[in-house]
Parts: sequence; structure tokens; C-alpha cells
Amino acid sequence: MPRNRVAISVSLPPDAAAAFDRIARREKKTRSALMREMLSVYQQRQEERELDRLQHYGAGVARDAGILTEEDVERIVLEDR
Repeated sequence: MPRNRVAISVSLPPDAAAAFDRIARREKKTRSALMREMLSVYQQRQEERELDRLQHYGAGVARDAGILTEEDVERIVLEDR
């Protein structure tokens, strides 16, 4: 049967390790569960940053093309039909 977990080792300064353990205790989570949750939150934030970056880029492209309002978008869509 294949393993569904892979053990990794992380080294932290003593104060950071103590803070990590305090958070785990307060949240009533194991170190592993806390690390999985932290990784999940980090990944979500990275995805949100990437979406923000793409939206900012798209807004600039639209602005440069003279697309400033939703009506402009509707007009362009209808022109292509």
C-alpha cells in the first residue's frame, strides 16, 4: 500500500519553534496539521496575489484599448457576433 504522507524536516530558531508550538496548542492541532493548514493558507494567498496581478495587467490592457466601462465591453462583444 502506497504512503499518503511524506515526512519533511524543518529547522527553526528556538523562539520561532516555541511560537509555532504555542499556536498549535492554542488551535488544538498537531504540528503536522498546523503546517498543512499554514501551507494551504500560503498557497491560497499566492493564488490571490497572482489573480490580483492578472487583473491589474488586464485592466491596463483594457484601458490602453479604450475599454473603460461595462458598456464598452458589451459593445465589443456585440460587434463580434
